[in-house]
Amino acid sequence: MIYFEDLSIGQSAETSRTVTEAVINAFAEVSGDTNPVHLDAAYAATTPFKERIAHGMLAAAYISAVLGVQLPGPGAIYVSQSLRFRRPVKIGDEVTARVTVADLDAERGRATLNTVCLVGGKPVVEGEAVVMPARKS
Repeated sequence: MIYFEDLSIGQSAETSRTVTEAVINAFAEVSGDTNPVHLDAAYAATTPFKERIAHGMLAAAYISAVLGVQLPGPGAIYVSQSLRFRRPVKIGDEVTARVTVADLDAERGRATLNTVCLVGGKPVVEGEAVVMPARKS
C-alpha cells in the first residue's frame, strides 16, 4: 500500500498479462458480454478485425489491477476512469498496463493517473484515472 502522502508526480507501476482464449471466455461469462466478435471465430472473420478480439474492458481491467494492487494499491478507491480504445487486443497478445501519477490534490485526497495498456509497445487503451488513495492517520 502506498499512502497518498507518499505519492509523487511521475511515479509509475505496471503489470503484464497474456490474453488467452480461456481469459476471454471467462471475461464473457463474468461480464455477460457475449458479443460474437469475442467468442465466435467464424463470425469474427467477417468483421474488420478478421479474427476474435478481446473485450476492450478486459484490457481496462488490467489498469484496475495495477491501481488496486500496486499503485496506490490496497485501500485505494476508484473515482473515475476515461478510456480510449485505440487498437484491438488479440488472443496471444501480452498486454502491459501502466499507470503514472500525473496530479495530486492534497485538499481532496485524490490522485490523477495517466493510464495506458500496451501491446508490442503500441497503445491499445489510453485514459486517465482518478483515485482516492489511503491516507496516513
